Amino acid sequence: MKNLFLPLFLFISTLTFAQDSIAEQNQTPDKRDITQNELSIGALNLVAFGALDLTYERIIDKNSSWAIEAFIQALNKDREAVDDAFYKDFSLTGKYKYFFGDRYSRGFYVHGFGMLSSGEYDSYVYDSTSGYGSYEDQDYTDFALGFGVGGKFVSTGGFFLDLGAGIGRNLFTEKSPTIVGQFNVNLGFRF
Repeated sequence: MKNLFLPLFLFISTLTFAQDSIAEQNQTPDKRDITQNELSIGALNLVAFGALDLTYERIIDKNSSWAIEAFIQALNKDREAVDDAFYKDFSLTGKYKYFFGDRYSRGFYVHGFGMLSSGEYDSYVYDSTSGYGSYEDQDYTDFALGFGVGGKFVSTGGFFLDLGAGIGRNLFTEKSPTIVGQFNVNLGFRF
């Protein structure tokens, strides 16, 4: 009886493996697993602050992608509320994302970014003749480097939700905010 068990076990496991292989070959892959381009809009920034935040992302391989984001203060009716959330009027951000896990560029990720931004910021200006200083609104343009984390959830049809947050530091001028933050709730489509 023991001699019969081993050949029977090998036969059943080989048959099961063969059926799984045939099923995988007959299955067409999901759109989310074969397409490499994505377009999205920052829904949170649009609804809450009237800012247009558009992103194009290109998938490099199953674990990485690069993206370019354009942020524009477009519909800012309540300028004071927008100023409390963003000091920038315009930014262009490049990102590299690295995804963890076996899923095709979705799930948990970390990213690094470089952001060129411009806007208006309250800077401290020292007057050497009077010996006093004050805060004044000054225009700035600066470049920041930073990192962040996030998660991307993609449906089988290609629609997705990308939730992310990042923090960075402006590098070149004292007229700009020292720290920049990114909070993204993006809705988009993978094609």
